[in-house]
Amino acid sequence: MADPELEAFLARTSFFGGLMPEVVATVAAMLKEKRIAAGECLFAEGDDGKSMYIVQMGALIMKRHCHDGSQARLLMMRPGDFFGVTSLIEMERRPFSCTAEKDSVLYELTNLDLYKLYKTDLKTYLLLYQNIARELCRRLRKAGERIAALEDALHVATGERTPR
Repeated sequence: MADPELEAFLARTSFFGGLMPEVVATVAAMLKEKRIAAGECLFAEGDDGKSMYIVQMGALIMKRHCHDGSQARLLMMRPGDFFGVTSLIEMERRPFSCTAEKDSVLYELTNLDLYKLYKTDLKTYLLLYQNIARELCRRLRKAGERIAALEDALHVATGERTPR
């Protein structure tokens, strides 16, 4: 049964950007709702990953282990954000952990769902992959900016000149 509120929410996310309402409805029907309580771990770094998530409500933090044993906070996911796509595409282990900062409602899309879409609606499949690629490029650009800022801060702290 269609949920018009969910479909309207999904249509406003970057994951569904450019898709017609009937296509959003088709993909929305594949999604599985998942509720996660504040403090609960959705998945750990190194877990098998075969799905991605879209955040409808709440907030989740992505972390990665550092060599010194600490954890680096990578990204905060809020309503409308999606994550887990690298595991969905690569079918590799999760490169980071995900823990709920607040009670959260997520919608899961599995690699099997994506494969079904590939077999039944190639155009929609390609549009979703294009939206995923755009988001990954945006995150890569932001990561590059953060790395450059950290490098600049390191050079200021050590008194070294920043190579340009």
